[in-house]
Amino acid sequence: MRPAWETIRISLQNLRPLASLFSEDLAIDLGTVNTRVYARGRGIVVNEPSAVALEESTGEVRAVGKEAREMVGRTPSKISVIKPLRDGVIADFKVTEKMLTYFIQKAHQRRTLVHPRVIISVPSEITQVERRAVTDSAYRAKAAEVHLVEQAMMAAIGAGMPVTRPAGNLVVDIGGGTTDVALISMSGIVYSRSLRIAGNRMDESIMNYVKRKYNLLIGERMAERIKIEIGSATTLDKPATMEIKGRSLIEGIPKTITVDDSEIREALNESVTAIVSAIRVALERTPPELSADISERGLVLAGGGALLKNLDKRIREETGLPVCIADDPLYSVVLGTAKLLDDFKLLRRVAVD
Repeated sequence: MRPAWETIRISLQNLRPLASLFSEDLAIDLGTVNTRVYARGRGIVVNEPSAVALEESTGEVRAVGKEAREMVGRTPSKISVIKPLRDGVIADFKVTEKMLTYFIQKAHQRRTLVHPRVIISVPSEITQVERRAVTDSAYRAKAAEVHLVEQAMMAAIGAGMPVTRPAGNLVVDIGGGTTDVALISMSGIVYSRSLRIAGNRMDESIMNYVKRKYNLLIGERMAERIKIEIGSATTLDKPATMEIKGRSLIEGIPKTITVDDSEIREALNESVTAIVSAIRVALERTPPELSADISERGLVLAGGGALLKNLDKRIREETGLPVCIADDPLYSVVLGTAKLLDDFKLLRRVAVD
């Protein structure tokens, strides 16, 4: 006859799978620009900007995500729109906690009694203090368990790379705040570098270029539109132009100008060059045994920055390697993180200590 404590332990183990069905474990890609949440069994349930609108006097949350993003540049003085993550790390702990709470509750359709297990992807070179900040924010947002994983590893898994095999896998994840370059083999990172030059820096470069050359002040959203529509890393097959609107710094009134792809390419060149240089450094530090794998299979681009026109072509020209873009680069990280919800053995191998 089993001791009472043994019977209780077995009963609790049997209850865990049932409890996990109700907890709806979550995978979170906590990005500088966008936060994406995947709920097991339901897919991606949240895909919203990482932004919070606060009442300055009371700290009351007025809007989160898309609604807050729409308010950028349009709020009265008593309301401020805060982006709590900067360059891939938490810049405002309290606001991040409020944002995570909102997204977790939204993922669970406002059910407040749900306490999910949460896996959160973070940049490769995040510090111990920053890791603790992310973990604490998630626990305060009512998570039952919190596991951190590296974004580059998740991008590789999400892109379908064979990360568990004893072979070299080179992934470049270009997000909003950081570019993560990582060499992966046997579920471990052999070499990684997190570069704080990515989509946001490209937008800033476009804003500064237009301001310097045309004395025109444009906003972040306009700069992002320009990058998406006519931005490129090398010469386009067909030249493109775009009308942009802003405020003249000389006359102080709204003004419209036309820019072409060569100008925007010039504005983006410094950021693109830095990313290519980071890839070169990774190749120089690749062990000889893995170099042959990289030479044969090349590298994979993930993240929103991978969609910059002709970026794959420029990297191919400068490194001589085959380059491919992940099937779904915007969602590679969250989909890779989601795969760990059903594979806790792999999670234990790749989780950040």
